[in-house]
Amino acid sequence: MSARRLLTACACAALTFAAGAVQAQDYDISFDNAVHHEARITVTYRDVGTAPVRFQMSRSSPGRYAIHEFGKNVYSVSAVDGQGRALALERTDPYGWTVPGHDGTVSLSYTLFGDRSDGTYSQIDATHAHLNMPATLVWATGFDDRSATVRFRPLSPDWTIATQLQPQSDPNTFAAPNLQYLMDSPTELSDHMVREWTVDDAGTPRTVRIAAHHAGTEAEMDIFAERARRIVDAQIAVFGDVPDYDFGTYTFIADYLPWVSGDGMEHRNSTIINDTRSFAQADFDQLGTLSHEFFHSWNVERIRPDELEPFDFTRANPTPSLWFAEGFTSYYGPLAMRRAGVSKVDDFLGEMGGQLNFVQNASGRRYGSPQEMSLRAPFVDAATSIDPTNANIFVSYYPYGAVIAFGLDLTLRQRFPGKTLDDLMREMWRTHGVTERPYAPADIEAALARVTGDPAFAADVFDRQIRGSELPDFAPLLAQAGIVIRPASPTAAWAGAVRFPATGPAIIPAALAPGTPLYEAGLDRGDQIVTVGETTIAGGADWTAALAAARPGDALPIRFLQRGMERSATLRLVADPSFRLLRAEADGGAVTPAQMAFRQAWLGASTE
Repeated sequence: MSARRLLTACACAALTFAAGAVQAQDYDISFDNAVHHEARITVTYRDVGTAPVRFQMSRSSPGRYAIHEFGKNVYSVSAVDGQGRALALERTDPYGWTVPGHDGTVSLSYTLFGDRSDGTYSQIDATHAHLNMPATLVWATGFDDRSATVRFRPLSPDWTIATQLQPQSDPNTFAAPNLQYLMDSPTELSDHMVREWTVDDAGTPRTVRIAAHHAGTEAEMDIFAERARRIVDAQIAVFGDVPDYDFGTYTFIADYLPWVSGDGMEHRNSTIINDTRSFAQADFDQLGTLSHEFFHSWNVERIRPDELEPFDFTRANPTPSLWFAEGFTSYYGPLAMRRAGVSKVDDFLGEMGGQLNFVQNASGRRYGSPQEMSLRAPFVDAATSIDPTNANIFVSYYPYGAVIAFGLDLTLRQRFPGKTLDDLMREMWRTHGVTERPYAPADIEAALARVTGDPAFAADVFDRQIRGSELPDFAPLLAQAGIVIRPASPTAAWAGAVRFPATGPAIIPAALAPGTPLYEAGLDRGDQIVTVGETTIAGGADWTAALAAARPGDALPIRFLQRGMERSATLRLVADPSFRLLRAEADGGAVTPAQMAFRQAWLGASTE
């Protein structure tokens, strides 16, 4: 998610600064030591009065919910006044620096280290500068509403700049209306390829641009852009409207290189999408992330949870609505690809079947609702800790919310003829997106009531599935489209979702889920399995063989080592609970004309 409270038409116009005008704050960023992952950055504040000035490094980033201590990568800090005289710095905490005395102008300079290219951090090397602004820019507290300019000094003449910041007359200088927009504006400097096109917004053209830093060919870039364009059109069709992108442009900023980290992160008028694979290696699989992130330009960037407005860069920013913000987006990402003809029906069923299989069989649902899982985000969203945690009490709000959306879409189509989840998204867009009025969970429930004309239905859905942790019965819902649920391995014996290396001790690598056979037998993380039945377990191959020789319902003696003690128990095997979603015709059945019409209205015209 990213920060807002950004722009009006007047604010946009005001960013075209007069030549020679004094700016409120100016950043200058150079990359002379890029080969060692360093940038040198100077920020200058003018007209700051006489009080001490506090400079701060962000501790969180738009789109992330945990704390990320970006100050750890800042060093060699110094400051001068408007006459170039050195100023004293006070350091009383790890997050910033204070300049106690000055002449009303303060220039702070520092070195930034960055070597992780993803949606959260920055990477600087001889091939590019990939900058997430909270991980890059120091800012002075108390001046958040001031506009800013940023001047980049590219390492190479081949580097061009991709960003949602407003271009200025100098091609290396850009502007932002305030701190929120500045910090929400990731930037890529590299020798990248660009493709762009326009979409019609009720007579106003909006530009969509892809800037991809990759090692592939121009022809591959053309294929990627053409498929992306179809996805963009499919998502516009969901809402029936194009966001009023500030400065008229939306930019996909992509890095597809072996030394980056796979990720996607949405922003108001752009997104970062990273993959370690090339187009050819991934067979354009990067489009899945692109589809997810672009849907966020409606859902999250403008249809925005109240708790994220405005974004606070000094703390974690939790919200109980991530099941909607991220989860519904995780449903529409693959759905838009299917409707665009970029993927097949079986691809969509594989994606959604995997998410449904995970959520339905997840032990974490017994510990909380989608709203509870959303509030746990600061503990799990790329957060780090030394002590082990119990992963079984959490179900990611991404698939959890996607499954809620999946079931709600099918339920609406079943119970309310002519109504779909698209109608709910349009209603949220009309009441909270176009107006940019942040929402609370109750607002989503109210929107569902308006769309269906049935407040009792909306309340029931929220009581059971949002505030509670129930899931709908998917079999009859999917049957409307001629889709069946089938066990993945109906005759296979199953002891729990645990995998061992082929060789070496069979040591359980992570906490076991409650209710699974290994858990019920008393095993836990770190235990080493010695024997199962008559089989000695020397590694993963032995474990696999022992299970293959058994059947669901078998009760086998198991010996294991647990923290220096050898223990024995009975392992009661069950059937593998995993399942798949299949087209009925691919499962040996038949599809009626009504089922096919339902499927095509839902997933698009293609039947495959």
